[in-house]
Amino acid sequence: MKQAISVSLGSDRRDASATIDLLGSRVTLRREGWNGSVEEVAQRFKQLDGTVDAFGVGGIDLWVYSATRKYPLLSAHKLIQGVHKTPVVDGSGLKNTLERQTAQVVSKVTNKRRVLIVSALDRMGMTQSFFENQFDVLCGDAAFALGIRLKIRSQSGLGRLAFAALPVVSRLPIHMIYPTGDAQNEWVPKYEDWYNWADIIAGDCLYIKRHLPLHLDGKVIVTNTTTQADRELFVQRGVKHVITTTPVLNGRSFGTNLFEAGLTAVANKNRPLNSAELSELITQLNLSPSIIS
Repeated sequence: MKQAISVSLGSDRRDASATIDLLGSRVTLRREGWNGSVEEVAQRFKQLDGTVDAFGVGGIDLWVYSATRKYPLLSAHKLIQGVHKTPVVDGSGLKNTLERQTAQVVSKVTNKRRVLIVSALDRMGMTQSFFENQFDVLCGDAAFALGIRLKIRSQSGLGRLAFAALPVVSRLPIHMIYPTGDAQNEWVPKYEDWYNWADIIAGDCLYIKRHLPLHLDGKVIVTNTTTQADRELFVQRGVKHVITTTPVLNGRSFGTNLFEAGLTAVANKNRPLNSAELSELITQLNLSPSIIS
């Protein structure tokens, strides 16, 4: 039995596990949240190193991507500096392969074209998918991540933001980049006009929920790491469809970091998989974003 574990800075309220068949192997996927404790996450990675088949880094990315290069988040890399045996992934491999199918799947449930991506630099595959398929895109990175109300409406504009911001953002402490622990449960309604403008709201689930308005009648949510409670919340707000970019297992979809760790475990190469290898597995397993009505 293979084991893939996501050690996450997020809340332990979202912990879950599932055992599934992948490529003829049984693999257990398990998510462990450590409520924002950097020290406990780093210690847990070190403790489990060599005892499991693959790690996912949860609650933060190791890398942030522009269209032309990637930037290391230095504070995130410190979490795994004690890991020497087990391969570590952060989900960016799936974000840049599997999530490139997003626009085509969205087009199956709606012919509307206005999309708010709350964290485009975190999901370049998804973002490029929308741009390449001529959606009307609003990237909310500056607002949702940095609190700066700046509309970004083009790939060139997103590139300029990446060039200006990512060298600085990559050096910031974790809590300034992404909500961790109990901060993941905070709700502050904001940017309601942006939510109202959009037909499709896409990106990281915690960013989407953090400023969610009371009414989202008829809208489509595109995200992942959704729990049953998340989906009930979206139903209460009037959402028509939820599309998860990873499969739904045992009533929830897991983060890209954990699902990529599962693929890494069963591939048995003892290293992260490259884009070509991930694309081959995605085709072999017939993976695509899941539609939940």
